[in-house]
Amino acid sequence: MVRLSAMAREQRSKMFLYVLLDVILINISVIIAICLWYGGTIPGLPGGQGRLIPIEVWSWYKYTFIFVSPFCLIVYGLFKFYSNLWKYATIDDMYKIIVANTIIYIAIYSYYYYFVSNIVNLELPKRMLIVGWILSIIFFIFSRSGYRVVKRIFINIEHSFDKKSGKKRVLIVGAGYSGYNVVRSINNNEKGYEDRMAVLVVDDDYGKNNTNLMGVRVTYDTANIPRLCKEYEIDEIIVAIPSANTAQINRIMEFCTQTECTLKMIPPMSDISDGGYQRLRDVNITDLLFRDEVSIDICSISEYIKDRVVLVTGGGGSIGSELCRQIIKFEPQLLVIFDVYENNAYELYTELKNRYGNKAKMIVRIGTIRDINCVEEVFKAYNPNVVFHAAAHKHVPLMEYVPAEAVKNNVFGTLNVAKCADKYGIDHFVLLSTDKAVNPTNVMGATKRITELIIQEYASHSNTKFVAVRFGNVLGSNGSVIPLFQKQIKAGGPVTVTDKNITRFFTVLSLCFLLSGTAPLTALAHDAEWGMWRGEQNALIIGTITETEGNLYQITVNHALTCGPEGAEKNVIDRMLPLSEIPGELTADFTGYQGELYSYTTSYHGREKPEKGDFVLLSLDKKEEIWKLVWPPYELSGT
Repeated sequence: MVRLSAMAREQRSKMFLYVLLDVILINISVIIAICLWYGGTIPGLPGGQGRLIPIEVWSWYKYTFIFVSPFCLIVYGLFKFYSNLWKYATIDDMYKIIVANTIIYIAIYSYYYYFVSNIVNLELPKRMLIVGWILSIIFFIFSRSGYRVVKRIFINIEHSFDKKSGKKRVLIVGAGYSGYNVVRSINNNEKGYEDRMAVLVVDDDYGKNNTNLMGVRVTYDTANIPRLCKEYEIDEIIVAIPSANTAQINRIMEFCTQTECTLKMIPPMSDISDGGYQRLRDVNITDLLFRDEVSIDICSISEYIKDRVVLVTGGGGSIGSELCRQIIKFEPQLLVIFDVYENNAYELYTELKNRYGNKAKMIVRIGTIRDINCVEEVFKAYNPNVVFHAAAHKHVPLMEYVPAEAVKNNVFGTLNVAKCADKYGIDHFVLLSTDKAVNPTNVMGATKRITELIIQEYASHSNTKFVAVRFGNVLGSNGSVIPLFQKQIKAGGPVTVTDKNITRFFTVLSLCFLLSGTAPLTALAHDAEWGMWRGEQNALIIGTITETEGNLYQITVNHALTCGPEGAEKNVIDRMLPLSEIPGELTADFTGYQGELYSYTTSYHGREKPEKGDFVLLSLDKKEEIWKLVWPPYELSGT
């Protein structure tokens, strides 16, 4: 409250100064106009080469002051000049300034013509009033922007000596609106930019070559970035093209990484909110892999979520929570967040409540999918229309040591949820699976393959539409290999990979819902008994990822790298992880419809179904028994 009061006092003081300044300047404009017209002197003052200004002009000016001053403030107030943020003035504001001062000078002319001239036989020429009108506009603009103009002059003088000032010499990539905002922020020493100096702007539009952006030279062709950085002694590169797609960003990064400069960038358009242009951040792997627009029929997704009851199992997990964040935007009748871990579920609930308030219709239920009674209670209580089944054990190495836990949770947990979905006749059931379910070489992948077979079996006789969605490594999820790579790199290495020729598949959390949400629609469109969708192969990682300066993760082919604190790199294969994916495939032997439906989506129809009795024969403590349920059969090198 104390801080708010201080801010209010400061605002009132600033407004009072503007009012006082406007009164003084509007009257000065009239006085100067009179003096310029007569070219003479003010009585009592020495100098002046022209005619003596009639004494009546000055004797009546006190009445003019009493009339002009309040009228000026009323007009400026009606045009909201005292509540404007003049820092962000536009052409529309300039138009308002001209109109407002025109009204004021028409009133002044009318005052003299109809009132003063009839009493003292004094006529003020129209040309004199035009001069005053022009002066009033100039004075008003200078009163609002004069400080910025003077500050800009001093900054330019300072920049001429900036080579020795210790400021970072910055090259901006992109001469569009975002580039303009970056240059402006640097030139104005705005917060976060105080230690930078804009030296050069690079753009691939030849029409902008050899132009200037707020005094900074613009040059052509990003391919020249390595040469320009050496020539101009650049310390930092800022990529200011938030609308760029993956191919464009990768091309720019190819040139930027040939320099020794640090890298920053403006967030992509989807992340920019008010003031977003001022928020620089490091380049990360999602900028290199997943910036292309995904063409998804959002309205169709909304049709089966809006005003429906949606259940998300594992709703507090990394993928489940992202599903909940996206689902709540479609205004479901109720979102049921079902999770065994109360802390994550509560944090998500609090986050969504703070963001959406009473519009967020949701409830948290704590329980485990292993308990059929617990699952059935949720279905009875809330009668969901749509189920997103994200609850699962996902860590590959851990599940190798406790295969029984993987089976209990992934296999029988899914079986429990599928049973209830079928029993209570829900509309859609979406299973979130993994690329490791294809030709599985580890326990986690094998159990997820069995869950797909369960879904396939229920789809053959149930009125519920059962769909499975396969993801690769989800960047930002708890079960992804990426956090492990990042920790190993930051610790100085070594980076451990399964094999130097391994192929990994990646997606991001934001795409999980788009893939999951479109899966039921595609299944319906192609009249499938069951469907399986996957994230497209967005990146081929042969080896691993190394972190370069500026938090940039570089994809390296045919090698596993370590990066020490000094940035030195060497080729190493440190050790092999047991029973991991070689390679991480996304599709097995499927037949039927194949075709691109969306930017990141391809559909497949399965052809084989398990026998119902297979699930009874499962031995929970032997890996070999798990593989008996996976079609086609696989042989293991060990247990």
